[in-house]
Amino acid sequence: MSDEEAEPHRSAEDLIRRHQVGVWRYLRMLGCDESLADDLTQETLLKVLCRDEFTQHSDHATASYLRRTAHNLLISYHRKGGRTKTTITSDPLDEIWNRWAGRDLSGDETLDRLKVCMESLTDRARLALKMRFADEASRAEIAAALDITEHGARNLMQRAKIQLRECVQSKMSGTEF
Repeated sequence: MSDEEAEPHRSAEDLIRRHQVGVWRYLRMLGCDESLADDLTQETLLKVLCRDEFTQHSDHATASYLRRTAHNLLISYHRKGGRTKTTITSDPLDEIWNRWAGRDLSGDETLDRLKVCMESLTDRARLALKMRFADEASRAEIAAALDITEHGARNLMQRAKIQLRECVQSKMSGTEF
């Protein structure tokens, strides 16, 4: 049976194996910390698995349904906690996710491409991006570590992000640099 045909008899284990990572990464994209993403991913999968009438028509449709469910659970979480947080509707988010991950349910292939593209950056550019996004360093801290001006650090990171975007896009479209 093809991926596009209805597959109502897939096991719970298979659903979790195929979609858990993608739902978790989607929630992280929405701004959840790791712990909240863990909780909401589990809640999303349980909610879907407990539905008697749930039928998996295709992996793409199931992934979209799971993202919508996770998005709604996140909104409920914020409402229950009395937190006001503006979130955009799930349609633009799904478009962003689909553009980023494509048919890859978990986003693993895109992350692999990104890792390869990171290797094409200079050591200084990799360090600047690591400090900024992994270590959450300020532009001033990055500039000091690289012995450049803050403006130089900003330019270095902007050029590196453009290079990464172009590299990943070329690998996704199958045209290498």
